Amino acid sequence: MKENARIEAFSDGVFAIAITLLVLELKVPPVASIHSMRDLWLGLYHLWPSYFAFTLSFGILLVSWVNHHYLFNILDKSSHHFLYANGFLLFTITFMPFPTALLAQYISTDYAKPAIAIYCFGGVINSIGWNLLLHTIIKPQKLIRSEVSIKLFNKIKRSTQYGFVIYSIATIISFWFPIIALIINLLLWIVWITLSITEKSNEN
Repeated sequence: MKENARIEAFSDGVFAIAITLLVLELKVPPVASIHSMRDLWLGLYHLWPSYFAFTLSFGILLVSWVNHHYLFNILDKSSHHFLYANGFLLFTITFMPFPTALLAQYISTDYAKPAIAIYCFGGVINSIGWNLLLHTIIKPQKLIRSEVSIKLFNKIKRSTQYGFVIYSIATIISFWFPIIALIINLLLWIVWITLSITEKSNEN
């Protein structure tokens, strides 16, 4: 349990850094370009791609952090396989600020498709990280507490597998219908937040 606490504390630090990097992409309009209050309002309005990209990525990281925290509540040990899988998951988390910045920069331009495709691909590799992590929890040895229902764990695993499929579909769609791909990303984390709250309420 002490070892798991250290792993979770380190992971929380990585999540915090990733979220901090996201907010650093929100740039205020330079003073030199502002000559009236109207200019400032317009400057803030033109930052909408940054607001959108930040909100979308923050939602994804929030869902990941909540699920990561919940996962550690049902574990009572760790393994080398788990440590490396957790490290890969954190790698996908720290990658998120890059496609976020790319999306914010290009979503309102004629070059939006590649930026949106790379952003969606970020969701794919994050899903791969989650699937690897969950796999190491049951193989080569079970790391979950004895009182935790294996049926509950399998339910979590299935939802993660569905997430990988949906993110992969969104990435493919982004080459032809980029806005629809972004809507899929947005709806996916909203659904996961709703399901997480609903399941927690049912447990209580």
